[in-house]
Amino acid sequence: MRFCMFLTALLVATPAFSADSWQSIQQEAKGQTVWFNAWGGDRAVNSYLDWVSGEVKTHYAINLRIVHLADAADAVKRIQTEHAAGKTQNGSVDLLWVNGENFRTLKASNLLQTGWAQALPNWRYVDTRKPVTEDFAIPTEGAESPWGGAQLTFIARETSMPTPPADPQALLAYARQHPGKVSYPRPPDFTGTAFLEQLLITLTIQPAALKKAPDESFGQVTGPLWAYLDALHPLLWREGKDFPPSPARMDALLTGGSLNLSLTFNPSHTRQKVASGELPADSYSFGFQDGMIGNVHFVAIPANASASAGAKVVANFLLSPQAQIRKADPAVWGDPSVIDARPLPADEAKALLAHTPAGLPAILPEPHAAWVNALEQEWLRRYGTR
Repeated sequence: MRFCMFLTALLVATPAFSADSWQSIQQEAKGQTVWFNAWGGDRAVNSYLDWVSGEVKTHYAINLRIVHLADAADAVKRIQTEHAAGKTQNGSVDLLWVNGENFRTLKASNLLQTGWAQALPNWRYVDTRKPVTEDFAIPTEGAESPWGGAQLTFIARETSMPTPPADPQALLAYARQHPGKVSYPRPPDFTGTAFLEQLLITLTIQPAALKKAPDESFGQVTGPLWAYLDALHPLLWREGKDFPPSPARMDALLTGGSLNLSLTFNPSHTRQKVASGELPADSYSFGFQDGMIGNVHFVAIPANASASAGAKVVANFLLSPQAQIRKADPAVWGDPSVIDARPLPADEAKALLAHTPAGLPAILPEPHAAWVNALEQEWLRRYGTR
């Protein structure tokens, strides 16, 4: 029954490129240089993208150039600047690894190509049970192609936290018992903001309000969050007067014993870092029993891309079983796949499932994208100057 539903979902999706039109796109892509702007803050991610560059060069004669970003917002500003200058063609960004907030910004200004993602040949592999057609509650309308999954995940060590907290109140109780050993990344770090969203989803008494942009009810909706943080912060590392700048710094503090907790947005992160020796062998992942916030991450093509055909071919390759299985391998990256194992040949399905973490908590949908900036600004007003 479920497999029939899967096939039905594929049939009602955006029509795929015809064989002739896709062949024409591949022909046009040959020799193109595709500038792929992607977050460059992780060695495993960068190594994987180097492999992708080699593969698309070998198989499609595409020159993939990776622009390593500290923040995707930098590329968004470049795209906006080019648009303001009237540069409707030959833009500097061909493919962009974009988050929900930046997607909303670009889509609202009609700065993205639409209607192409679900027409890619490899869309047939996509697991449509995942939120692959919306991003932060905003319909993608074929303007984004999924290429990985994510879920907010805690990291702890058996020696210092043998029993993981099951909910925010249990985490608060643990912080009281172990003052100075808990923290979270300083917003607007992406993972730090996701932690705020996680707490808000769990604590608010008006969850329906999170499905739309914040309005005059913001104070009432978020009141329980700020009350919780007011109680938590004095118990944190450095008494909540300072926060780690990134999840990587939290990992280092966990490894060194300064913290008993770290955070990641990749449920395979712990396995990968333990395997590489970057986290202690007794490190483990966990989530709250009622679920953890999660999403799908995407690539997008700006409306003024110089190498649109090449960008589509690269996005299609990123959805291939070969690329998805390699990406999901913790020894390579450990980024969760967005394709479904069921329609794959037996050997590929087995390989993909071997890299799929077991026992993950339920995925809680993210609030509307507008909540990101609203939460960050209020957090900075309340705690950012301490």
